Amino acid sequence: MQKVELLAPAKNFKVIKAALSYADSFYFGVQTFNMRMQADNFTTEDLPKVTKFLHDAGQKANLATNIVIYENELTDLKNLLIKAQEAEIDAVIVHDLASIQFAKEIDLPFHVSTQCNVSNSMAAQFYETLGAQRIILARELSLAQIKEIKAKLSKSLIECFVHGAMCTSISGRCYFSQDICGTAEKSANRGECIQPCRRQWWVYDETGKEYIYDGARFLNSRDLCMVSHIPELIEAKIDCFKIEGRMRDPYYVETVSRTYREAIEAHYNGSFSNNKVKLWIKDLKKVYNRGFTTGFYFGRPTEKDHQHKSPSNLSHFRMIQLGTIEKYSSDSHIAKILLTNGKLRVGEEIIVMGPKKSDTYFHQTLQSIVMAGKQIEITPPAFSNNPLTIDLEMRETTKLGDKLYIFTDETYRHRRLKRRTRKKSDYYRLT
Repeated sequence: MQKVELLAPAKNFKVIKAALSYADSFYFGVQTFNMRMQADNFTTEDLPKVTKFLHDAGQKANLATNIVIYENELTDLKNLLIKAQEAEIDAVIVHDLASIQFAKEIDLPFHVSTQCNVSNSMAAQFYETLGAQRIILARELSLAQIKEIKAKLSKSLIECFVHGAMCTSISGRCYFSQDICGTAEKSANRGECIQPCRRQWWVYDETGKEYIYDGARFLNSRDLCMVSHIPELIEAKIDCFKIEGRMRDPYYVETVSRTYREAIEAHYNGSFSNNKVKLWIKDLKKVYNRGFTTGFYFGRPTEKDHQHKSPSNLSHFRMIQLGTIEKYSSDSHIAKILLTNGKLRVGEEIIVMGPKKSDTYFHQTLQSIVMAGKQIEITPPAFSNNPLTIDLEMRETTKLGDKLYIFTDETYRHRRLKRRTRKKSDYYRLT
Protein backbone atom coordinates (compact mmCIF):
# COMPACT_ATOMS: atom_id res chain seq x y z
CA MET A 1 0.00 0.00 0.00
CA GLN A 2 1.29 3.46 -0.97
CA LYS A 3 1.17 5.64 2.11
CA VAL A 4 0.17 9.28 1.98
CA GLU A 5 3.17 11.63 1.62
CA LEU A 6 3.87 14.17 4.36
CA LEU A 7 5.29 17.41 2.94
CA ALA A 8 6.99 19.84 5.34
CA PRO A 9 8.01 23.48 4.86
CA ALA A 10 11.62 24.64 5.20
CA LYS A 11 13.13 28.09 5.38
CA ASN A 12 16.69 26.87 6.04
CA PHE A 13 18.85 23.82 6.71
CA LYS A 14 18.05 23.86 10.42
CA VAL A 15 14.39 23.24 9.68
CA ILE A 16 15.20 20.36 7.34
CA LYS A 17 17.42 18.76 9.98
CA ALA A 18 14.70 19.23 12.60
CA ALA A 19 11.94 17.46 10.65
CA LEU A 20 14.04 15.02 8.62
CA SER A 21 12.94 11.98 10.62
CA TYR A 22 9.24 12.72 10.16
CA ALA A 23 8.58 14.28 6.74
CA ASP A 24 8.77 12.46 3.40
CA SER A 25 9.58 15.60 1.47
CA PHE A 26 10.23 19.32 1.86
CA TYR A 27 9.31 22.43 -0.05
CA PHE A 28 11.32 25.64 0.07
CA GLY A 29 12.15 28.78 -1.87
CA VAL A 30 15.20 30.67 -3.00
CA GLN A 31 15.62 34.43 -2.80
CA THR A 32 13.42 35.08 -5.85
CA PHE A 33 10.04 33.95 -7.22
CA ASN A 34 8.51 32.45 -4.08
CA MET A 35 5.51 33.31 -1.91
CA ARG A 36 7.55 33.70 1.27
CA MET A 37 10.15 36.29 0.37
CA GLN A 38 10.46 37.33 4.03
CA ALA A 39 11.66 33.87 5.08
CA ASP A 40 15.38 33.09 5.35
CA ASN A 41 15.23 31.22 2.03
CA PHE A 42 18.08 29.39 0.33
CA THR A 43 20.31 30.80 -2.37
CA THR A 44 20.28 29.42 -5.89
CA GLU A 45 23.79 28.12 -5.20
CA ASP A 46 22.38 26.11 -2.26
CA LEU A 47 20.10 24.01 -4.46
CA PRO A 48 22.55 21.17 -5.25
CA LYS A 49 23.52 20.91 -1.58
CA VAL A 50 19.92 20.91 -0.34
CA THR A 51 18.77 18.38 -2.91
CA LYS A 52 21.68 16.01 -2.31
CA PHE A 53 21.16 16.19 1.45
CA LEU A 54 17.48 15.29 1.08
CA HIS A 55 18.06 12.58 -1.54
CA ASP A 56 20.76 10.97 0.61
CA ALA A 57 18.16 10.81 3.39
CA GLY A 58 15.54 9.33 1.06
CA GLN A 59 13.45 12.51 0.92
CA LYS A 60 12.20 14.63 -1.97
CA ALA A 61 12.97 18.29 -2.67
CA ASN A 62 10.36 20.68 -4.07
CA LEU A 63 11.18 24.25 -5.10
CA ALA A 64 8.46 26.91 -4.81
CA THR A 65 8.37 29.30 -7.79
CA ASN A 66 4.72 30.20 -7.45
CA ILE A 67 4.42 34.00 -7.56
CA VAL A 68 2.98 36.18 -10.31
CA ILE A 69 5.67 36.58 -13.00
CA TYR A 70 6.17 39.81 -14.97
CA GLU A 71 7.57 40.25 -18.49
CA ASN A 72 10.98 41.51 -17.39
CA GLU A 73 11.45 38.41 -15.17
CA LEU A 74 10.99 35.68 -17.74
CA THR A 75 14.71 35.17 -18.45
CA ASP A 76 15.60 35.02 -14.76
CA LEU A 77 12.75 32.58 -14.13
CA LYS A 78 13.90 30.27 -16.93
CA ASN A 79 17.49 30.38 -15.64
CA LEU A 80 16.29 29.46 -12.14
CA LEU A 81 14.31 26.48 -13.43
CA ILE A 82 17.33 25.30 -15.43
CA LYS A 83 19.46 25.48 -12.27
CA ALA A 84 16.76 23.59 -10.37
CA GLN A 85 16.84 20.86 -12.98
CA GLU A 86 20.64 20.70 -12.86
CA ALA A 87 20.42 20.38 -9.06
CA GLU A 88 18.01 17.42 -9.56
CA ILE A 89 15.10 19.09 -7.79
CA ASP A 90 12.21 16.60 -7.77
CA ALA A 91 9.58 19.17 -8.74
CA VAL A 92 8.83 22.88 -8.88
CA ILE A 93 5.64 24.38 -7.47
CA VAL A 94 4.21 26.76 -10.08
CA HIS A 95 1.38 29.22 -10.55
CA ASP A 96 2.12 31.31 -13.63
CA LEU A 97 1.63 29.57 -16.99
CA ALA A 98 5.08 30.84 -18.02
CA SER A 99 6.55 28.72 -15.22
CA ILE A 100 4.64 25.71 -16.51
CA GLN A 101 5.80 26.29 -20.07
CA PHE A 102 9.47 26.61 -19.07
CA ALA A 103 9.23 23.51 -16.85
CA LYS A 104 7.74 21.51 -19.72
CA GLU A 105 10.46 22.68 -22.13
CA ILE A 106 13.21 21.24 -19.92
CA ASP A 107 11.23 18.18 -18.68
CA LEU A 108 11.18 19.42 -15.10
CA PRO A 109 8.28 17.91 -13.10
CA PHE A 110 5.86 20.54 -11.80
CA HIS A 111 3.17 20.79 -9.16
CA VAL A 112 0.31 23.24 -9.71
CA SER A 113 0.14 25.69 -6.78
CA THR A 114 -2.92 26.33 -4.67
CA GLN A 115 -2.58 29.86 -6.07
CA CYS A 116 -4.17 28.48 -9.26
CA ASN A 117 -7.34 27.90 -7.23
CA VAL A 118 -8.18 24.52 -8.74
CA SER A 119 -11.66 23.93 -7.35
CA ASN A 120 -13.32 21.59 -9.86
CA SER A 121 -12.54 18.50 -11.93
CA MET A 122 -12.42 20.31 -15.28
CA ALA A 123 -9.73 22.68 -14.02
CA ALA A 124 -7.83 19.74 -12.51
CA GLN A 125 -8.07 17.80 -15.77
CA PHE A 126 -6.81 20.84 -17.68
CA TYR A 127 -3.60 20.90 -15.63
CA GLU A 128 -3.36 17.13 -15.81
CA THR A 129 -3.44 17.40 -19.62
CA LEU A 130 -0.65 20.00 -19.42
CA GLY A 131 1.44 17.39 -17.59
CA ALA A 132 1.10 18.36 -13.93
CA GLN A 133 2.62 15.67 -11.74
CA ARG A 134 0.59 16.97 -8.81
CA ILE A 135 -2.21 19.47 -8.23
CA ILE A 136 -2.42 21.36 -4.94
CA LEU A 137 -6.16 21.89 -4.64
CA ALA A 138 -7.84 25.13 -3.57
CA ARG A 139 -8.36 25.44 0.16
CA GLU A 140 -12.01 26.39 -0.41
CA LEU A 141 -12.99 22.78 -1.12
CA SER A 142 -14.94 20.44 1.13
CA LEU A 143 -13.74 16.89 1.66
CA ALA A 144 -16.63 15.63 -0.48
CA GLN A 145 -15.56 17.90 -3.35
CA ILE A 146 -11.95 16.74 -3.01
CA LYS A 147 -13.06 13.09 -3.29
CA GLU A 148 -15.00 13.86 -6.46
CA ILE A 149 -12.10 15.67 -8.12
CA LYS A 150 -9.66 12.91 -7.20
CA ALA A 151 -11.97 10.26 -8.70
CA LYS A 152 -11.95 12.07 -12.05
CA LEU A 153 -8.17 12.27 -12.42
CA SER A 154 -6.20 9.51 -14.09
CA LYS A 155 -2.56 10.52 -13.65
CA SER A 156 -2.06 13.65 -11.57
CA LEU A 157 -1.76 13.29 -7.80
CA ILE A 158 -3.55 15.66 -5.43
CA GLU A 159 -2.10 17.54 -2.50
CA CYS A 160 -4.05 19.30 0.28
CA PHE A 161 -3.06 21.46 3.23
CA VAL A 162 -3.62 19.86 6.63
CA HIS A 163 -2.05 22.32 9.07
CA GLY A 164 -0.91 25.92 9.42
CA ALA A 165 -1.85 29.54 8.87
CA MET A 166 -4.93 30.35 6.82
CA CYS A 167 -4.93 33.52 4.73
CA THR A 168 -8.18 35.50 4.77
CA SER A 169 -8.07 35.06 1.00
CA ILE A 170 -7.72 31.28 1.59
CA SER A 171 -5.90 30.18 -1.57
CA GLY A 172 -4.20 33.53 -2.03
CA ARG A 173 -4.36 35.94 -4.95
CA CYS A 174 -4.92 38.74 -2.43
CA TYR A 175 -4.31 42.48 -2.97
CA PHE A 176 -5.13 43.70 0.53
CA SER A 177 -1.50 44.19 1.57
CA GLN A 178 -0.64 45.94 -1.70
CA ASP A 179 -3.61 48.31 -1.38
CA ILE A 180 -2.89 49.16 2.27
CA CYS A 181 0.75 49.96 1.48
CA GLY A 182 0.06 51.63 -1.84
CA THR A 183 2.81 49.72 -3.61
CA ALA A 184 3.14 46.46 -5.54
CA GLU A 185 6.35 45.85 -3.60
CA LYS A 186 4.18 44.68 -0.69
CA SER A 187 1.95 42.38 -2.72
CA ALA A 188 0.95 39.02 -1.25
CA ASN A 189 1.12 37.67 -4.79
CA ARG A 190 4.82 38.52 -4.81
CA GLY A 191 5.57 36.99 -1.40
CA GLU A 192 5.71 40.30 0.52
CA CYS A 193 2.41 40.36 2.45
CA ILE A 194 2.37 42.54 5.60
CA GLN A 195 -0.73 40.64 6.88
CA PRO A 196 -3.19 43.51 7.41
CA CYS A 197 -5.93 40.86 7.80
CA ARG A 198 -4.48 40.08 11.24
CA ARG A 199 -5.20 43.61 12.53
CA GLN A 200 -8.15 45.09 14.39
CA TRP A 201 -10.68 46.85 12.14
CA TRP A 202 -13.51 49.30 12.77
CA VAL A 203 -16.22 48.94 10.12
CA TYR A 204 -19.31 51.21 9.85
CA ASP A 205 -22.49 50.67 7.91
CA GLU A 206 -23.48 53.19 5.23
CA THR A 207 -25.22 55.50 7.73
CA GLY A 208 -22.01 55.87 9.68
CA LYS A 209 -23.99 55.55 12.89
CA GLU A 210 -23.44 51.91 13.80
CA TYR A 211 -20.44 49.65 13.95
CA ILE A 212 -20.55 46.42 12.02
CA TYR A 213 -17.23 45.51 13.63
CA ASP A 214 -15.97 47.46 16.60
CA GLY A 215 -12.22 46.88 16.73
CA ALA A 216 -12.55 43.18 15.90
CA ARG A 217 -10.02 41.07 14.05
CA PHE A 218 -12.81 39.77 11.85
CA LEU A 219 -10.42 38.80 9.03
CA ASN A 220 -7.97 36.95 11.27
CA SER A 221 -8.46 33.26 10.50
CA ARG A 222 -7.55 30.57 12.98
CA ASP A 223 -4.93 28.04 11.86
CA LEU A 224 -5.92 24.92 9.97
CA CYS A 225 -5.61 21.72 12.02
CA MET A 226 -6.75 18.38 10.59
CA VAL A 227 -4.86 15.96 12.84
CA SER A 228 -8.10 14.55 14.29
CA HIS A 229 -9.38 13.78 10.78
CA ILE A 230 -6.37 11.98 9.30
CA PRO A 231 -8.29 8.72 8.64
CA GLU A 232 -10.97 10.57 6.66
CA LEU A 233 -8.36 12.42 4.59
CA ILE A 234 -6.48 9.23 3.79
CA GLU A 235 -9.68 7.42 2.87
CA ALA A 236 -10.47 10.32 0.51
CA LYS A 237 -7.33 9.22 -1.39
CA ILE A 238 -5.45 12.49 -0.95
CA ASP A 239 -1.91 11.70 -2.07
CA CYS A 240 0.02 14.31 -0.08
CA PHE A 241 -0.60 16.18 3.18
CA LYS A 242 0.98 19.62 3.18
CA ILE A 243 2.05 21.55 6.26
CA GLU A 244 2.10 25.35 5.91
CA GLY A 245 4.94 27.22 7.60
CA ARG A 246 7.93 28.42 5.59
CA MET A 247 8.27 31.32 8.03
CA ARG A 248 8.26 29.04 11.07
CA ASP A 249 11.21 28.03 13.26
CA PRO A 250 12.76 24.53 13.34
CA TYR A 251 11.05 23.46 16.56
CA TYR A 252 7.61 24.33 15.16
CA VAL A 253 8.14 22.37 11.95
CA GLU A 254 9.62 19.46 13.88
CA THR A 255 6.69 19.33 16.32
CA VAL A 256 4.00 19.58 13.65
CA SER A 257 5.73 17.07 11.36
CA ARG A 258 6.24 14.60 14.20
CA THR A 259 2.60 14.92 15.29
CA TYR A 260 1.21 14.32 11.82
CA ARG A 261 3.65 11.46 11.22
CA GLU A 262 2.40 9.79 14.39
CA ALA A 263 -1.21 10.31 13.31
CA ILE A 264 -0.55 8.91 9.83
CA GLU A 265 1.23 5.83 11.16
CA ALA A 266 -1.48 5.32 13.79
CA HIS A 267 -4.09 5.17 11.04
CA TYR A 268 -2.15 2.59 9.05
CA ASN A 269 -1.37 0.37 12.05
CA GLY A 270 -4.87 0.61 13.50
CA SER A 271 -3.97 2.46 16.71
CA PHE A 272 -5.61 5.82 15.89
CA SER A 273 -7.77 6.84 18.86
CA ASN A 274 -9.48 9.80 20.51
CA ASN A 275 -7.01 9.66 23.38
CA LYS A 276 -4.11 10.00 20.96
CA VAL A 277 -5.86 12.87 19.19
CA LYS A 278 -6.12 14.75 22.50
CA LEU A 279 -2.38 14.34 23.09
CA TRP A 280 -1.54 15.43 19.52
CA ILE A 281 -3.66 18.57 19.81
CA LYS A 282 -2.08 19.33 23.17
CA ASP A 283 1.37 19.19 21.54
CA LEU A 284 0.25 21.32 18.58
CA LYS A 285 -1.11 23.96 20.95
CA LYS A 286 2.34 24.33 22.53
CA VAL A 287 3.89 25.67 19.34
CA TYR A 288 2.83 28.80 17.47
CA ASN A 289 -0.91 28.85 16.77
CA ARG A 290 -3.86 31.21 16.48
CA GLY A 291 -6.35 28.57 17.59
CA PHE A 292 -7.57 25.86 15.26
CA THR A 293 -10.16 25.40 12.53
CA THR A 294 -10.99 22.69 10.00
CA GLY A 295 -11.35 25.32 7.28
CA PHE A 296 -13.68 24.33 4.44
CA TYR A 297 -13.30 20.56 4.84
CA PHE A 298 -16.68 20.10 6.56
CA GLY A 299 -18.53 23.29 5.68
CA ARG A 300 -18.09 27.01 5.16
CA PRO A 301 -16.08 28.71 7.93
CA THR A 302 -18.00 31.10 10.17
CA GLU A 303 -17.09 33.64 12.85
CA LYS A 304 -16.03 30.84 15.20
CA ASP A 305 -13.24 30.00 12.75
CA HIS A 306 -11.67 33.43 13.23
CA GLN A 307 -9.49 34.58 16.11
CA HIS A 308 -10.90 37.95 17.16
CA LYS A 309 -8.83 38.45 20.30
CA SER A 310 -5.23 37.93 19.28
CA PRO A 311 -3.51 38.48 15.91
CA SER A 312 -0.75 36.03 16.65
CA ASN A 313 0.46 33.31 18.98
CA LEU A 314 -1.90 31.84 21.59
CA SER A 315 0.67 29.42 22.99
CA HIS A 316 2.18 30.17 26.39
CA PHE A 317 5.30 28.22 25.48
CA ARG A 318 8.39 30.03 24.24
CA MET A 319 11.92 29.27 23.11
CA ILE A 320 14.12 30.78 25.84
CA GLN A 321 17.84 31.38 25.22
CA LEU A 322 19.98 30.35 28.17
CA GLY A 323 23.55 30.59 26.92
CA THR A 324 26.14 30.37 24.16
CA ILE A 325 28.67 27.74 23.06
CA GLU A 326 32.13 29.15 23.74
CA LYS A 327 34.20 26.06 22.94
CA TYR A 328 33.66 22.55 21.63
CA SER A 329 35.96 19.52 21.51
CA SER A 330 35.23 17.07 18.71
CA ASP A 331 37.31 14.45 20.54
CA SER A 332 35.49 14.52 23.89
CA HIS A 333 32.21 15.98 22.56
CA ILE A 334 32.31 18.39 25.49
CA ALA A 335 31.05 21.94 24.97
CA LYS A 336 31.93 24.84 27.23
CA ILE A 337 28.79 26.93 27.75
CA LEU A 338 28.51 30.52 28.93
CA LEU A 339 25.21 30.40 30.82
CA THR A 340 23.65 33.88 31.03
CA ASN A 341 20.00 33.24 31.83
CA GLY A 342 18.28 30.94 34.33
CA LYS A 343 19.13 27.46 35.59
CA LEU A 344 19.86 24.08 34.05
CA ARG A 345 19.02 20.72 35.61
CA VAL A 346 20.06 17.16 34.86
CA GLY A 347 17.17 15.46 33.07
CA GLU A 348 16.04 18.65 31.37
CA GLU A 349 15.71 18.80 27.58
CA ILE A 350 17.83 21.45 25.88
CA ILE A 351 17.84 22.65 22.29
CA VAL A 352 21.06 23.65 20.55
CA MET A 353 20.51 25.91 17.59
CA GLY A 354 22.89 27.96 15.48
CA PRO A 355 22.50 31.60 14.44
CA LYS A 356 21.22 32.49 10.99
CA LYS A 357 24.17 31.19 8.95
CA SER A 358 24.76 28.08 11.06
CA ASP A 359 23.10 24.73 10.29
CA THR A 360 23.26 23.46 13.88
CA TYR A 361 20.00 22.09 15.27
CA PHE A 362 19.40 19.25 17.71
CA HIS A 363 17.98 18.64 21.15
CA GLN A 364 18.91 16.27 23.92
CA THR A 365 18.25 15.41 27.54
CA LEU A 366 21.00 16.53 29.90
CA GLN A 367 22.77 13.54 31.41
CA SER A 368 25.32 15.50 33.41
CA ILE A 369 26.46 19.03 34.20
CA VAL A 370 30.02 19.91 35.16
CA MET A 371 30.85 23.20 36.85
CA ALA A 372 34.32 24.08 38.14
CA GLY A 373 35.38 20.47 37.61
CA LYS A 374 32.54 19.01 39.70
CA GLN A 375 29.41 17.12 38.71
CA ILE A 376 26.26 19.00 39.77
CA GLU A 377 22.54 18.28 39.46
CA ILE A 378 21.41 21.88 39.05
CA THR A 379 23.23 25.12 38.34
CA PRO A 380 22.88 28.29 40.39
CA PRO A 381 20.83 31.04 38.69
CA ALA A 382 22.75 32.79 35.91
CA PHE A 383 22.23 36.35 34.72
CA SER A 384 23.77 38.42 31.94
CA ASN A 385 25.74 40.45 34.52
CA ASN A 386 26.63 37.31 36.47
CA PRO A 387 27.21 34.50 33.94
CA LEU A 388 28.30 30.94 34.72
CA THR A 389 30.62 28.63 32.80
CA ILE A 390 29.60 24.97 32.60
CA ASP A 391 30.61 21.89 30.59
CA LEU A 392 28.03 19.74 28.82
CA GLU A 393 28.46 16.59 26.75
CA MET A 394 26.84 17.11 23.35
CA ARG A 395 24.97 14.47 21.35
CA GLU A 396 26.00 16.10 18.07
CA THR A 397 28.69 18.42 16.78
CA THR A 398 28.22 22.06 17.68
CA LYS A 399 30.06 25.24 16.78
CA LEU A 400 31.35 28.39 18.43
CA GLY A 401 28.49 30.85 18.74
CA ASP A 402 25.66 28.27 18.66
CA LYS A 403 22.97 28.99 21.24
CA LEU A 404 21.45 26.92 24.03
CA TYR A 405 17.65 27.06 24.51
CA ILE A 406 14.79 25.47 26.39
CA PHE A 407 11.20 25.35 25.13
CA THR A 408 9.01 26.08 28.10
CA ASP A 409 5.85 27.60 29.48
CA GLU A 410 7.20 30.92 30.77
CA THR A 411 4.53 31.50 33.39
CA TYR A 412 4.75 28.01 34.83
CA ARG A 413 8.53 28.00 34.96
CA HIS A 414 8.64 31.42 36.63
CA ARG A 415 6.09 30.43 39.27
CA ARG A 416 7.88 27.18 39.99
CA LEU A 417 11.19 28.92 40.63
CA LYS A 418 9.55 31.69 42.60
CA ARG A 419 8.11 29.18 45.04
CA ARG A 420 11.52 27.58 45.52
CA THR A 421 13.44 30.76 46.20
CA ARG A 422 13.09 33.73 48.46
CA LYS A 423 15.60 36.14 46.97
CA LYS A 424 14.33 38.27 44.13
CA SER A 425 17.70 37.87 42.45
CA ASP A 426 17.06 34.11 42.16
CA TYR A 427 13.93 34.44 40.04
CA TYR A 428 14.14 32.94 36.60
CA ARG A 429 14.72 35.81 34.20
CA LEU A 430 13.03 35.32 30.85
CA THR A 431 14.18 37.29 27.81
